[in-house]
Amino acid sequence: MEIAVSVVSLIFLAFVVLGVIATVKAVRAVRSGVRRTTTEVRKTIDTTALRARSAQFGPVGELARARLELRSSIDSTRRELTAASPGDPSLAEAAALLDRLHEHARGLDREMGALMDREPDRARITAQLPELRSRAQEIRESADSLRFAARDRARRHHGEELGALRDQIAIESGALRHWDPPQQPLTEPAPQPQPLPLSDPPPSPSRPGLRKASDADGG
Repeated sequence: MEIAVSVVSLIFLAFVVLGVIATVKAVRAVRSGVRRTTTEVRKTIDTTALRARSAQFGPVGELARARLELRSSIDSTRRELTAASPGDPSLAEAAALLDRLHEHARGLDREMGALMDREPDRARITAQLPELRSRAQEIRESADSLRFAARDRARRHHGEELGALRDQIAIESGALRHWDPPQQPLTEPAPQPQPLPLSDPPPSPSRPGLRKASDADGG
């Protein structure tokens, strides 16, 4: 009896532990989803505000346009590498390099954002604008280089796969068009009766009475 109670207790305890683990995982998943959603919403709001400010004239509008171009280049490269990486493990190094480049882009974006929001002197913004735009262009060129290389690699990979597929199809098409010669029947037909050869008719037998008459006339 005590053994049965112990087994039931252990089973109950195991279910409790599994329930707690499942609850913790669910809470973490919800928190992660909320955090990711919040980040996306903030990014969307920030991008919308930047687009509105990019329509302005002057150094503030130029800074806003530079930030938008920088973000667009990084995001486009990220999407390109993410789409191509499952079929090509060699792009893992490119993704790691993009992560490092993205850190520089974030730092530059924060610097330009602080200059836009906290610097009231437009002349100072104008003085710093060429250097900031030059750094943004360097990051964009590096990101674009990774994106173009990944795109060319994916195009070449697909071309090689298509070429190999066409070769296989050509071989299979040739095999389908190869007809075997007709096989001999399994049973031989029964021999047909051959016609008898033509020959002289057999001599008719002589009658005894006629032969005796002939002999008497000759005598």
